[in-house]
Amino acid sequence: MSSRGLSLPGCYGALVLFTSILHNVFLIYYVDVFVSVYKIDKMSFWIGETIFLIWNSLNDPLFGWMSDKAFLQAESSSDHTASPQIVLKRFRALFINGPLFALSFLSFWVAWAVPTVQFVVCLCLYDTFLTMVDLHHNALLADLAVSDKERTRLNSYCSVFSAFGSASVFLSYAIWDKENLTNFRIFCAILVCISISGFFLCTSWMKRQFTHRHHYKEKDPLQSIRTSVSTSSDGVQLSASGYFKQLMAHRNFLWFTAMNLVQVFHCHFNSNFFPLFLENLLEGIPPSVCSVLLGISFIFPHINNLYFLTLCRRYGTYAVIRGLFLVKLVLSIAMVMVGPDYTWVLCLFIASNRVFTEGTCRLLNLVVSDLVDEDYVLNNRKQPVSALVFGMSAFLSKPGQTLAPLMGTWILSVQTGHDIFQTGNQFGSIRADTSQMDTDTLTSHRLGCFHLLVYVPIACALLQLLAWSQFNLRGSRLRWIKSQREGGSTYKFV
Repeated sequence: MSSRGLSLPGCYGALVLFTSILHNVFLIYYVDVFVSVYKIDKMSFWIGETIFLIWNSLNDPLFGWMSDKAFLQAESSSDHTASPQIVLKRFRALFINGPLFALSFLSFWVAWAVPTVQFVVCLCLYDTFLTMVDLHHNALLADLAVSDKERTRLNSYCSVFSAFGSASVFLSYAIWDKENLTNFRIFCAILVCISISGFFLCTSWMKRQFTHRHHYKEKDPLQSIRTSVSTSSDGVQLSASGYFKQLMAHRNFLWFTAMNLVQVFHCHFNSNFFPLFLENLLEGIPPSVCSVLLGISFIFPHINNLYFLTLCRRYGTYAVIRGLFLVKLVLSIAMVMVGPDYTWVLCLFIASNRVFTEGTCRLLNLVVSDLVDEDYVLNNRKQPVSALVFGMSAFLSKPGQTLAPLMGTWILSVQTGHDIFQTGNQFGSIRADTSQMDTDTLTSHRLGCFHLLVYVPIACALLQLLAWSQFNLRGSRLRWIKSQREGGSTYKFV
């Protein structure tokens, strides 16, 4: 008997759609709306970003620990069955936190408090629910599948739906008007309604399909859950400090998070400063072309990811990610040699830089899932602690999300002398007032923006290649880890 409608992997991928239609808009406009519309001052912006940095870092391991601490035990067991209880717990968390994430998105676009307070509250509230959604959705990648083939299949569904989710970027750029946000607010409200409905429907359908599959496979479908609960009480539960010591001894995990810190920084740098590059470097380009360029830069990473995933199955995820770092480095060096005077070449570079950077991000969950397997095997756990590994990975790498706007605005000020928080007597403008600039000053300003565009990816690529060269969870070692994990799991959920 088969269920009608979307498959479980299809629903898993669809959840990305209902997250990305909101998050893509957030990434592009949250800095601009507080700087250009709400007129937040520089000190408040830095204080808010610092508070956000602390909360953004702490909530991932905190929520991961709250989710998976019951599955950490100091004594091993011969029964390493991955419990359906874990998967059902993830579904419940997504059912609750997905709609709350969508509602928190609305709080950015209406001024309801002084900018300083609203900036801090909105960022922390939004990140709280986004973290819960991302944490449990990413953990399902490791909980629902073990083999590379099954995980790349799940990731392929995510890429397809993420591409559809990028359509919100096309529309947002056409609607965005910082002088009058009415249409933009209506647009955001429509996106929120779509997102809430999608989370309710998809998580309910996933739970129904998953439960149906176990009813169909087992005479007593709850036996595995009862067994898991009983075995989880055996042995001594590992303390937080004990787990942290295990994590600090996990060499591949540490090198991965070092690389991922730079990756998160670069991804958010591209998103936060995309409007700046469009407005300051592509003068004379019609707004319709800028809208298409923006949309392509969000859609193509997901389309390319379908091809990258086939390469991962053939050559391995490690080799593909290393190749993407090299491509980013080569393209940036080539752009330095070409210079800022060729507008259409700049268009292609701005788009391709984001495409390859975001393409890399789409593959990293596969690496973290492999690290979940390695943690499971090395520490001889009874259950894989997927959410905890994903949460700790984010704890050490997610600060790049906050560092991106802070370092970006500082580098911009150093390179161009343009402070986005104050331009002449006008507070808050991401575009410098060029009407009062002479030819030499204008050329110097554009050159500073160009340096910001090309040298950041060069520095990021070099640091990432250095860290990635130390990562050895590949080849024969990865095959051995997979064999151990698959040998200890009796369920095939996907």
